[in-house]
Amino acid sequence: MKEYTFLAAVSVILTIFIDCKSSKLYRRGEYYIFLAVILFFKLLVNGYLTGNNIVIYNTRFFLGFRLGSIPLEDFLFGYSMVTLTLVFWEYFKKKFALSRDNIGQ
Repeated sequence: MKEYTFLAAVSVILTIFIDCKSSKLYRRGEYYIFLAVILFFKLLVNGYLTGNNIVIYNTRFFLGFRLGSIPLEDFLFGYSMVTLTLVFWEYFKKKFALSRDNIGQ
């Protein structure tokens, strides 16, 4: 079984579901600019690490599709990690803003 592929796909599905139920980042233009910046640095850093065999993947656990030297699954996990971080940021920003407003009353 391709565990890395399965877990990466599940992480993306859960991330999209959580975002749709909370902050709806996908509706904001700056979100896509942010993703493009992250993608640039991912290609730079992850490309270096995987291209120079610093990080090596066992082909039994992923599909084998790569963009340059980077496995497809790395992009999926990267998307999930960055997007969930932003979703939680927005959630806690709103939550603490509301609690600060209630303190002043």
